[in-house]
Amino acid sequence: MHLSDFQIFLLLTILKIVVVLVIMLTSVAYTVLLERKVIGLIQNRWGPSRVGPFGLLQPLVDGIKLFLKEDLMPMAVERPLFVIAPVIALSCALVSISVVPFGNVFTYRGVSLFEISDINIGLLVILGITSIGVYGIALSGWSSNNKYSLLGSLRASAQLISYELALGLSLVGVVLRAGSLRLRDIVDSQSAHGALSWNIFGGPARVHGAGGTTWAIVGGFQILGFFIYLMAAYAETNRAPFDLPEAESELVAGYHTEYSSMKFAMFFMAEYANMITVSCVATLLFFGGASSPLGHLLPDNFGGTFLSAIFPILWFVFKVFCFLFLYIWVRSTLPRFRYDQLMSFGWKFLLPAAMLNIVLTSLVLAFHG
Repeated sequence: MHLSDFQIFLLLTILKIVVVLVIMLTSVAYTVLLERKVIGLIQNRWGPSRVGPFGLLQPLVDGIKLFLKEDLMPMAVERPLFVIAPVIALSCALVSISVVPFGNVFTYRGVSLFEISDINIGLLVILGITSIGVYGIALSGWSSNNKYSLLGSLRASAQLISYELALGLSLVGVVLRAGSLRLRDIVDSQSAHGALSWNIFGGPARVHGAGGTTWAIVGGFQILGFFIYLMAAYAETNRAPFDLPEAESELVAGYHTEYSSMKFAMFFMAEYANMITVSCVATLLFFGGASSPLGHLLPDNFGGTFLSAIFPILWFVFKVFCFLFLYIWVRSTLPRFRYDQLMSFGWKFLLPAAMLNIVLTSLVLAFHG
C-alpha cells in the first residue's frame, strides 16, 4: 500500500511531536536532578545519591511519589479555574518548543525532520505562547481563595508583564540583523564563520568577495541584547534572584500554595520546561543554534550524512546545557531581590537599555549595511 504525501506528512508530524514531547519531559525531569546535584556540589554535599547509580533514578521516584499523593481540593476554591490553571501553564510551556529548529535541514518527502513546525514568524509564536502562560499563574492564585496564593499570582503577573517588554525589545537587534522572524533564517545568518558570526560576538574574518579576499567584521555585537535577554528570562521564568512570586519567607509557596499531587507537579514541570525553552531561544538567537562554533575548521557535513545529522544536534544540546548550568549557578549564588528593586530594575534599567540596543544596532546596520 502506497501512502500519499499528506499521510506521510501526518505520520511524520505525529512521530516528531511524540519524540520531542518525550525528550522534553525527560529533560525536565533530569534538569531537576542536575540542579539538585550542582547545588549539592556548590554547597559541599552529595545531593541525590541513593536511588539508582549516582541517583539517576531519583526523577522517576519523585514523579511516582507526586502521582500517588492525595490530590487535595480545598473547599473554598473556584473548582474549574483551579483545575485548568496548571494545565494552561504546562501546555504553554510545552507548545512553544514546537517551532524550535534543533538540527540541520533534513527533509523526507518534503517534511523537515529536525523541527516540528517551520513557520516564518517562529520568534513571535514563542513570545506569544510564553506570554499566555501567565494566565495559568494568575488564575491559580485567584481561584485558590488564599491570600498568599493571590499575592504570589499578582507578583508573577506584574513581573512577567514588566519584563516581557524588555525581553521582546532585546531581540529586535537580532531580528534587524537577520531580516527575518523565522528561527531557521536567524540561525543561518550566524553560520558563515563559526563563533565569529554569532550574534553575541563580532570579530574580524576573511570574506571572499568579487574583489578578492578581504577582512571584515562579522557577528551581531548583541552582547548588550543578550545581557538584557538573560536578565529578563530569569524574571520571566520566576527563577532566583527574581523568584519573588514563590518567596518562601513571605508567601509560603506563592501561587501554588494550595496545590498538591499532579497539579503541583504540572506547575513544577512548567517552570523547568520554560527554562529549557528560554535556553533554546538564547541558543538560536545569540549562539548560532545547531551550527558548529568552529566554522570551516569543523563543518557540520564533514563525515557523511549520518554525522552531518548528529553533530548539529549535539552542538545544540551542549549549548542548551550550558545555559541550564548557568541558571542553576545563578540560583545557588545570588540572593533574592526585594520586590521594589525587582520592578525598578526592569523599568528603569533593562527597558532603557533595550531601547538603546535597538538604536545602536540600527545605526550600525545603516552605516555598514
